[in-house]
Amino acid sequence: MISNNGTAAWTDWNILLDETGGPNHVNNLCFAPMHADTKTGRLIYTNSYYYIGHFSKFIRPGAKRIASSPSRSSLISTAFINTDGKVAVVVMNKGDQKVTYNLWLDGQAAEVNSLPHSIQTLVF
Repeated sequence: MISNNGTAAWTDWNILLDETGGPNHVNNLCFAPMHADTKTGRLIYTNSYYYIGHFSKFIRPGAKRIASSPSRSSLISTAFINTDGKVAVVVMNKGDQKVTYNLWLDGQAAEVNSLPHSIQTLVF
């Protein structure tokens, strides 16, 4: 998951490409959050488009990353404290099964369910 290994910023190189992953100046085909089908005019929104939207709703400019540590092997997490003092914890379930886990903070826990192949953010 982004932002857990010293990342200071992250951006996607291309925002919109055609259905082949181009064009670009060196003719190597790439992936982007959005692809345009030049034959039909349809826009195709990829998973990264939705990830970027999800993160930007909850992790605000100026947020500081704080420690998070999942205890389930199918979960990945990252956490931030926003400038308004609210904590945003992003949890991704990369597995094929629903996972129930406890979110612990200051000695208190809340039971949370994470659906298979999902991403969720808890804000408090």
